[in-house]
Amino acid sequence: MRKTLLSLLIISSIFAEAQVKPTSPAERLKSIELRKQLSQQSVANKTEFRNIGPSIQSGRVVDIDVNPADPTEFYVAYATGGLWHTVNNGMSFNPIFDSEDIIGIGDIAVNWKTREIWVGTGEVNSSRSTYAGLGVYKSTDNGKTWTWLGLADSHHIGEIKLHATDPNTAWVAVLGHLYSPNKERGIYKTTDGGKTWKQTLYVDDNTGAVDLDINPANSNELYAGMWYRTRKAWNFEESGKSGGIFKSTDGGETWQKISVEGAGFPTGDGVGRIGLAIYPKNPNIVYAVVDNNEKRAARTVAASTDTSAYTLDLFKGITKEQFAALDNKKLTAFLRNPRNRVPAEYTAENIKAGVAADKYAPNVLWDYLYDANAAITAAEVKGCELYRSDDAGKTWKKTHNDPINIYSSYGYYFGKVFVSPINENNVVLTGVDLLLSNDGGKKFRSIGGPTVHSDHHSFWFSNTKDNHVINGNDGGLNMSYDAGQNWSKLNTPSVGQFYAIEVDMAKPYNVYGGLQDNGTWFGPSTNRENVRWHSGGDYPFKSIGGGDGMQVQVDWRDNRTVYSGSQFGAYSRQVLGAPAAAGRGARGSSVRPSRALGESALRFNWQSPILLSKHNQDVFYFGSNKFHRSFSKGDSLVSMSGDLTTNPQQGDVPFGTLSTMSGTISMVNYRRVYM
Repeated sequence: MRKTLLSLLIISSIFAEAQVKPTSPAERLKSIELRKQLSQQSVANKTEFRNIGPSIQSGRVVDIDVNPADPTEFYVAYATGGLWHTVNNGMSFNPIFDSEDIIGIGDIAVNWKTREIWVGTGEVNSSRSTYAGLGVYKSTDNGKTWTWLGLADSHHIGEIKLHATDPNTAWVAVLGHLYSPNKERGIYKTTDGGKTWKQTLYVDDNTGAVDLDINPANSNELYAGMWYRTRKAWNFEESGKSGGIFKSTDGGETWQKISVEGAGFPTGDGVGRIGLAIYPKNPNIVYAVVDNNEKRAARTVAASTDTSAYTLDLFKGITKEQFAALDNKKLTAFLRNPRNRVPAEYTAENIKAGVAADKYAPNVLWDYLYDANAAITAAEVKGCELYRSDDAGKTWKKTHNDPINIYSSYGYYFGKVFVSPINENNVVLTGVDLLLSNDGGKKFRSIGGPTVHSDHHSFWFSNTKDNHVINGNDGGLNMSYDAGQNWSKLNTPSVGQFYAIEVDMAKPYNVYGGLQDNGTWFGPSTNRENVRWHSGGDYPFKSIGGGDGMQVQVDWRDNRTVYSGSQFGAYSRQVLGAPAAAGRGARGSSVRPSRALGESALRFNWQSPILLSKHNQDVFYFGSNKFHRSFSKGDSLVSMSGDLTTNPQQGDVPFGTLSTMSGTISMVNYRRVYM
């Protein structure tokens, strides 16, 4: 018997039971010093780099701080792109935090009287592309130099608030570790400019402070949003009864939970991320947005006009006899429904024959089409809810009757509310969409436009004209002078988050890359990033895919056939410059492997690995929890292995997957792959 040798070294996300202890602050600080030493010896120190792009989309904004006396000056903080400063209304920006040990930011605060800048590192949006910070930094010379102020084990900082009159007093909302419990979370206070800190609010080692607001007229009055969340590689629990709203009336020295039973604000296990906003002109008015993870009441669904059509639920508990009695025409219509995407090789006749012969279980279609992870992700939770208090937090009332559908099940990634400083009824909520209410939250409308990226995290209202606003989102920064009817883009900072880079063999060669939040782009290696392209309107880099851009492979034979995709293995093959397929756009043919009927569902990593053979570029490889190969450019992918992981415990995050696949294919025997 001829044996096929498949030699693989593949890194997999399989370590569910053997949890690694979190790195201590001392170890992290030591590793930073070691990195600095090694960087001095690196050949990169003598290598001159230039920015070739793309910068048209910028990157994820987490905070904006605007000079109240001169709105043309402001600071913008990015999730992993540091801190940038503009003095010309966003026409240009200057990076002022690039030389620090950590450039991932959670929040900033500026004392515009003393010109002191406080930076809390570690993004608070608890996603896969979120990186831990190292505490708090402060600058007194506009970012020329920085002083580290400690809180090294905070990891993720949600908010910094400064005392109205005492520049030495500040409060920090510390969310804490994302993947492990820790004690350094809650509210911290300093009265000596950050030299020392006192933890004044602590709930438990999984509940941290995600937001904080202060009465601008009375610095003794503060509100904190506490959030219970635990994340593992395979599961994210994003709500709990220990979360809620806490209030202090003595400058943050002591705190009381005010979101209690009977106060009108949600309580219990469904309390998720909370955002807070005090109306400055009347601090008794407080808005609070919550990601409510309670299940929605069952909705009444209108009856289908075709009451005889088969639906997925039919196949959940079906018996062998019931399956045999199914109508072939109706079963065929169900199989060919584009929403179900059952491969054409499976027909009503051969599936019924397989069930009759016990090749398939009667519920085979339920098992094949029901995606447990997708069902959890799309769970009908209440999601975004806005509450208002008119008595300084004693009682709360939900502002709206209709659901605010801007979170789905992703409230952990958003959770901010903003109120105009001059009109208590003008309120903005950030989510996948950007929503504005002019009646105190009763009704909302979308103010995101065609030039505005989705997924919003920060917002600013002018203190003199609340039609003048600035929005920070996953694609950068936008400004409007008419409350969102028209937007300008302020996206010159090059702060994208690349997952992967690839090149072709054209002369000059092109560079390809997949970015978190901003899809997949390619452009010439000879490009020198500048704004001259504005005059001609032709930006050198081009978008070739949306979503969260992942890995890219290029067929070097024509330098036009490109394999690219987005999260969880949604890859396709396209020929650049080819006409778009009718009704499908220009994204080409799917090259995602499928499973056979009756087999267990495949599991795909957030960044699923792909590989194109360098010796025969008709050969394409793909990693799920199995190893797949195609001899036809991905058109027909065959599983070359069983499950290569230990198939560990599963939650609401795909786990036990291949995460890395790179190496050399033998020139002697294509069946031999070294990875």
